[in-house]
Amino acid sequence: MDIAAFEGLLTPGGQALLGETGAADVSEGALLATASRLRARHPPELVGAALTQVRLRQRARAKFGADADRMYFTPAGLEQATRASVARHRARRFAAHVQGAGSVLDLGCGIGGDLVARGRAGCHGLGVDLDPLTAAVARANVAAFGLEDSASVRAGDAVAQDPARHAAVFADPGRRTSRGRVFDPEAYEPPLTTVLGLARTAPAGCVKVAPGIPHDAVPEGAEAEWISDGGEVKEAALWLGGLSGARRGTTLRRATVLREGAEPATMTADPALGPPPVAPWRRYLYEPDGAVIRAHLVAEVAATLGGALADPRIAYVTSDTLRPTPFARAYEIHDVLPFSVKRLRAELRRRDAGTLTIKKRGFAVDIERLRRDLRPSGSREWVVVLTRVGETPTALICEARRHQVTAEDTPP
Repeated sequence: MDIAAFEGLLTPGGQALLGETGAADVSEGALLATASRLRARHPPELVGAALTQVRLRQRARAKFGADADRMYFTPAGLEQATRASVARHRARRFAAHVQGAGSVLDLGCGIGGDLVARGRAGCHGLGVDLDPLTAAVARANVAAFGLEDSASVRAGDAVAQDPARHAAVFADPGRRTSRGRVFDPEAYEPPLTTVLGLARTAPAGCVKVAPGIPHDAVPEGAEAEWISDGGEVKEAALWLGGLSGARRGTTLRRATVLREGAEPATMTADPALGPPPVAPWRRYLYEPDGAVIRAHLVAEVAATLGGALADPRIAYVTSDTLRPTPFARAYEIHDVLPFSVKRLRAELRRRDAGTLTIKKRGFAVDIERLRRDLRPSGSREWVVVLTRVGETPTALICEARRHQVTAEDTPP
């Protein structure tokens, strides 16, 4: 899709074609027939652009929900775009800080997901992207939500911008190449140190990074936040200047859990807290959220649960108390066994196991092969947790325990 074809979609005729394409069958099996039918009445380049958008919108629903059907995408832009729930969370933080005092400069704005979220939250902003097509897509997304008065987009090089003219900076450096994902922060486009240097020339900033960023890559004065949504770690970000909660000369680690229909739950590191205690398995096992583990806040979660670790190297918390928490999933332990397929199969048969959820941590096993070997055929649902205590492979037979988490259960 070239920029001329994309801009053709924004004309009245292009919009009519998009509507027609959206109502057609664009599945793999029917795609060729649909394309042939549309090309009989429309320019081939415009049909190709419409088919691309409709198929990308279908994929984008996982990130953007119903908004995807009015947005525009490029394949690479959709891949790197911020999930809508995460963008809304960040936008609220920007809005509380900026409060109409200036604009947010978005470096590497991509298809404009964060720019739109901040515009909806009341932040004025300018988005810049090196690729002219991507900038055009972001501009179309701003227009799709009627945000032209609060957000604008231009094509340009991020490193040529002047962040000091803005109240805050948001930067999303490229983390993909033609060979796949980039894990070294200095291999980002632009490199992380370059982006941090730019962001620090503004009063406040936020740089989106990969969730696997090494902790030693977090600079002094920055707050590193890991965010999970629906139980999966989605993103990490470095907050700088007036947006950082870190004290001068220190860093701060934060885990934030987004939950549908509830306020975000967030937890920061307690520098006075030492390693969690180690104890034998108790009545309950807690599986910390991935954001908690990435942020190295397992000790903080264990402290809120009155819990301990069964093994100091493995992030499973055990406690005698069942407490509601947004930061971990709870399981009641019914049995703890030295791992043996034969013995585990016998115990599960005795417990009428039919539906099995198998989890592992610190344990090398092919889960699907093990499921076949266990041959569950009963009527009850159980959770099998495979882990290690010291050098001993261990299997725990558990039941999931679900409870309502209220605002009172969420740490400040």
